[in-house]
Parts: sequence; C-alpha cells; structure tokens
Amino acid sequence: VRSAGVASSASANNKASMQHSFSFFRAMNSASTIVEDDGSDYGFGKSLPDDETPEEYIEEGEETIGEWTGCTRKFLAPLSVSQRGSEILNNPLFNKFTAFKTGERDRLRFRGLLPPRRVNMKIQKERVLQEIRAEPSMIRKHIILEDVHDRNETLYHRILVDHMVEMAPIIYTPTVGQACKEFAMRYRRPRGMYFCEEDRGHMAAMVYNWPEKDVHVIVVTDGSRILGLGDLGANGMGIPIGKLSLYCAAGGIAPHRVLPVVLDVGTDNEELLNDKFYLGVQKPRLQGSKYYHLVDEFIQAVRHRWPNVLIQFEDFSSDKAQKLLNKYRYDILCFNDDIQGTGATTLAGVLGALRAKGELPTSLGDQRILIAGAGSAGIGVAQVLYQAMLEHGRSEEEAKNCFFIVDEKGLLGTERLNQLSTEQAMFAREADGGLSLNDIVNKYKPTMILGMTAVGGLFSEKLIRDMSTHCERPIIFPLSNPTIKAECSAEQAFEWTDGRCIFASGSPFGPVQLKDGRTFYPTQCNNMFVFPGIGLGVTLCGAKTVTDRMLYVAAEALANYLTEDELAQGKVFPDLSTIRDVSKKVAIAVIEEAIRTSQAPRLDEKALSDLDAFVQKKMYDPVYVPLIEKRS
Repeated sequence: VRSAGVASSASANNKASMQHSFSFFRAMNSASTIVEDDGSDYGFGKSLPDDETPEEYIEEGEETIGEWTGCTRKFLAPLSVSQRGSEILNNPLFNKFTAFKTGERDRLRFRGLLPPRRVNMKIQKERVLQEIRAEPSMIRKHIILEDVHDRNETLYHRILVDHMVEMAPIIYTPTVGQACKEFAMRYRRPRGMYFCEEDRGHMAAMVYNWPEKDVHVIVVTDGSRILGLGDLGANGMGIPIGKLSLYCAAGGIAPHRVLPVVLDVGTDNEELLNDKFYLGVQKPRLQGSKYYHLVDEFIQAVRHRWPNVLIQFEDFSSDKAQKLLNKYRYDILCFNDDIQGTGATTLAGVLGALRAKGELPTSLGDQRILIAGAGSAGIGVAQVLYQAMLEHGRSEEEAKNCFFIVDEKGLLGTERLNQLSTEQAMFAREADGGLSLNDIVNKYKPTMILGMTAVGGLFSEKLIRDMSTHCERPIIFPLSNPTIKAECSAEQAFEWTDGRCIFASGSPFGPVQLKDGRTFYPTQCNNMFVFPGIGLGVTLCGAKTVTDRMLYVAAEALANYLTEDELAQGKVFPDLSTIRDVSKKVAIAVIEEAIRTSQAPRLDEKALSDLDAFVQKKMYDPVYVPLIEKRS
C-alpha cells in the first residue's frame, strides 16, 4: 500500500524507465522518499526488450474510486521508519498530512489521530496554492509556504518543483531578505544548527546532535553580509534555509541530506544588540584569531562526522570571505557562492549576452568590462571572467586589461596597492586610479557594466545613456539584491538605451513595454541556476575539491542551455521552469570535468556509460512513498 500524489515532472522519464524494466519506480533519495534502484528485478524476472514488453505492464492509470482516487497502485519500495504514531505526524520528513491511506494509519498506529477523509497530494497542493495566491503580501506568502516546510517536506518540495517560477521569489530573493530581518519575531520551529564561542571545544560532539547520518550539503553563514542588508547576525539563518530549499527542489538533493548552519560570532548591528527579541549572541562580533579558530573547529567537526560533505560558504563579509575560501578550497570540498557561484552565473549570462549580440564566446576577451563593486562578489566575478579569457587563449596581460573595477573611492589603481587585498590588487590599473563611473564610461567606453554594490539606483540615466552612445548593444547587469538595492531597474535600462541593451538582474523584474509597443523580457542572473547543479555533481561523483575549471564548465553548460528563441527575446538565462533540467546538465558537466581530473571515485562502469541516466536517477523527486515500521 502506498500514498501517492501527482505525477512527477519527470513522468516521461518514468515511462521510459518502465518500458525498459519491470522495476516500475523512480529513484529518489529523500528520507521521506528514498527509493533507489539497486538493479534487482524484485521477483519479476529479467526485463524484456522494449518491443516484447506487454502493453498492459507499461500503462497503469490512476484510480478513480475510493481513497486511491488520483493515485496509482504501482510498486514503490517502502521506507522503514523507527518512529510510529504521533511521532510520524510531527516529523516533516515522514508526514503526509491527510494523504495516509487506511493501511498506513493502522500499521503505523495513528488511526483516529487524523480526520477520516484521505486527500491526495494533488488536492493538498491545490489547497496550499489557493491560500498563497489569495494573499497579496509576499512575506505572508513566505510564511504560509514555510509553515508547510515545517510540517511536510515532501509536499513543500513538490510545490517548488511544479511551480518554481511562482515560488522562487517567495522562498528566496527578493522576499528572503525581509524574512531574515523578521526572523526572530517569526521564529516557529528549530531548523538547522548554530555554533557560537561558548561551543568552542564541544563542536566535535555537537554535530552528533543532528539526527541525520548522511549529510551531503551544508550551507553556512556568519550573518555578516546578508544580501545587501548587511549584518543580520543569527537572523541570517533564513539564507541557508532558502538556499537548501533550492538545492532540494532545483538540484535534486534530498532534504534529509542538507544542513543549514549559522556561525553566531555576535553582531555589530546596534539595533540587534539592543533588541530584546533577538535570538542570537548579543555581543560584538569576534575578530582576528578567535574568529578563524571558531570557523576551523566547525569545519573539522562537520568533516569528521561527514567526511564527504560539500560546505558552501554564504554571505560572509568581504574581509573574511576570500580568506576563508583561500584557506580551504584546495584541501576540502567547499566553495563560496557569493564569489564563485556569482562569478560562474555571471559568466554564463555574459556568454549568453555575447550570443545574443551575434558574437562568439571567445570574443569575451575583446570586451571592456566595468564592474561597480570591489567586494567579494565583484572580485569573484572578475576572477571567473578572467579565467574564462585564459581558457579562450588570451594572455594574462590581455585579460587583465579588459577590467575596470570601481569601489567607493573610484577606479582601483596601483597607487592604492597597500590598501587592497591580493585579489583586488590583481585588477588595479596603472593609470586613472580613482576615476569615477561616469568618467570611465566616457573615456574607456565599456561594452558591459556589472553592478554588485548594493547601492540602489547607482546606475544613473546619464551613465546608461552615455554608455549606449558608445556601444550599440550595451550589456547591463545590475546584480545586487534585494530589488530595492538594484543599481537600476529593467524598465530604466531598456528605456534609457531605447531597447538596445542586453539586460539581466540579480532580483526579478517583470516584462517591460516601451512607448513604441516593443516588449522585453528581462531574465534573472541568479545563482540558483548554478549552485544546485554544482552541488549535485560533486557529491554524486565524490569529488574532493571544487576547481576553477568545474566552475567554468558549469557556466558553459548553463549558457549553452539557452535556445535561439530565448536569445531572440533578449533573454540571457533559461526559463526558470526548466531549472531541474538545467541543474542536471550543469551536474553532468561538472562530473565530466571531475572524471577528466580523476576526481570521480564513486562512479562505476554503469554510471560512466550513461551519465545522463545516472544523474536523473539520483535526483530527489518529492512524491509520497509507503512507510512501514522498522523491525529489529
């Protein structure tokens, strides 16, 4: 007996799989939906060739009568759980709300604890969507969705998978910024782990408090630079939670295999230090050796329990982010999403923009690139674009000469070398140090401008109009989050360039219609197009590090996913509805690079023979599976 919901988004693949064998099930890897095909025939005998498979075995429709209405009775391997009774109903990994069938209610000992009517996942989903769509407030929509997250992870991720375009702005940018600011006031249920100075010396034991034994991905923040909102301390937990929701829904990592973490090293936000409702450490932030020793103990502790875990650094302040990445990136499986993820995503967008202009990817080295913002994100983007130019055969000097990077003091120049980090100094120019954005535009005539300053409205009308007089089709990417921090809006960019620009932004913007009737469809340059696929790829193959080359091939895979029709509409990123397939393609590209560099120890001959099928099979698919009581 099993409870089933709506057909998965990969139903076509399911059908193909059924035609190939009598296994009749999808491969899933959630604690609530673990179903892995081990190659056995489950008593049905060996599979028949496609043309010999009886038709009655291939097609099985949904039931139309009784408690199985809208469900199918096809075989799904059951999941053994040690919990029973109300414990299951209170565990979001196992809970199905009212979708439990009579047999499950009896054998798991909670008959009578739920209303008598059995409601399948399709109807459950419709009810949640109706509630969300009736609510005008984005933060209220977020709260409704997170309430489902806290009680039924399978239904939550099913909603995300089936309605990603609608749900992504609710669970992540731009709404997640407000959710973080209000985190303490809206705190409902524990999720994730917190490590602070008082935990020093205990972290190796603390990690065993986490109930899941097989964590694949950790997203960790210290809350020091949350989006463009600054120091939010422990309230920054909303960021790891949101990122990992995308890992599960877009990247196919099962929810019991992810862990959100906050390193609560204090806060320098005076408002939080004096807020009686704030839930974090109300002391000034740790600095110097105390800070780095705490981070190091955390890294060692989680790697001791989960040696193969991917650690994603998220929203660390610029003065810490690059140092931490430099310390760990060559020794453990980790990456910084703000530096490397943003860089790879932006590279993909730039390559797409070049295609839209009718230019080859190798013309990247011919561009004049103005980057507003010399923090971890801005420098990270510059580094990834620079590496891509080298990949295309440009010399180091040729590649460096393409960049004009500006901070609050103007163009980075060699006269400030003693004030710059090693990474910033690499892009310092010998002439015109301190030059303003407007002066750079008029003197050097950049072909693209990328904004990572979190200064809303920084790109003025004069700046963009001047740029468009020097460049027929300027590439304009205001990448700061949330929306109020964007350097300019899509409407402004298209209006000020008379519709000639190629535009992508960090936060979502709707279609823009100019006075002459032309309509443009801006796309979002969001890291969600890259990091889920990178995480899926490196964890599936068992890679030991995330290399620069992996980031490049991830960006290339994303850029190549764009169709000619999308390019013709001015889009430089695929439609968000395709993100599951995008993540699969990114994962395959990363795995192929890992194979090339002998970083894929987990892959056997069967996996190597068909990476597409291997990755598809391993991607978590949120459907209800039957639960049975674990017996000794």
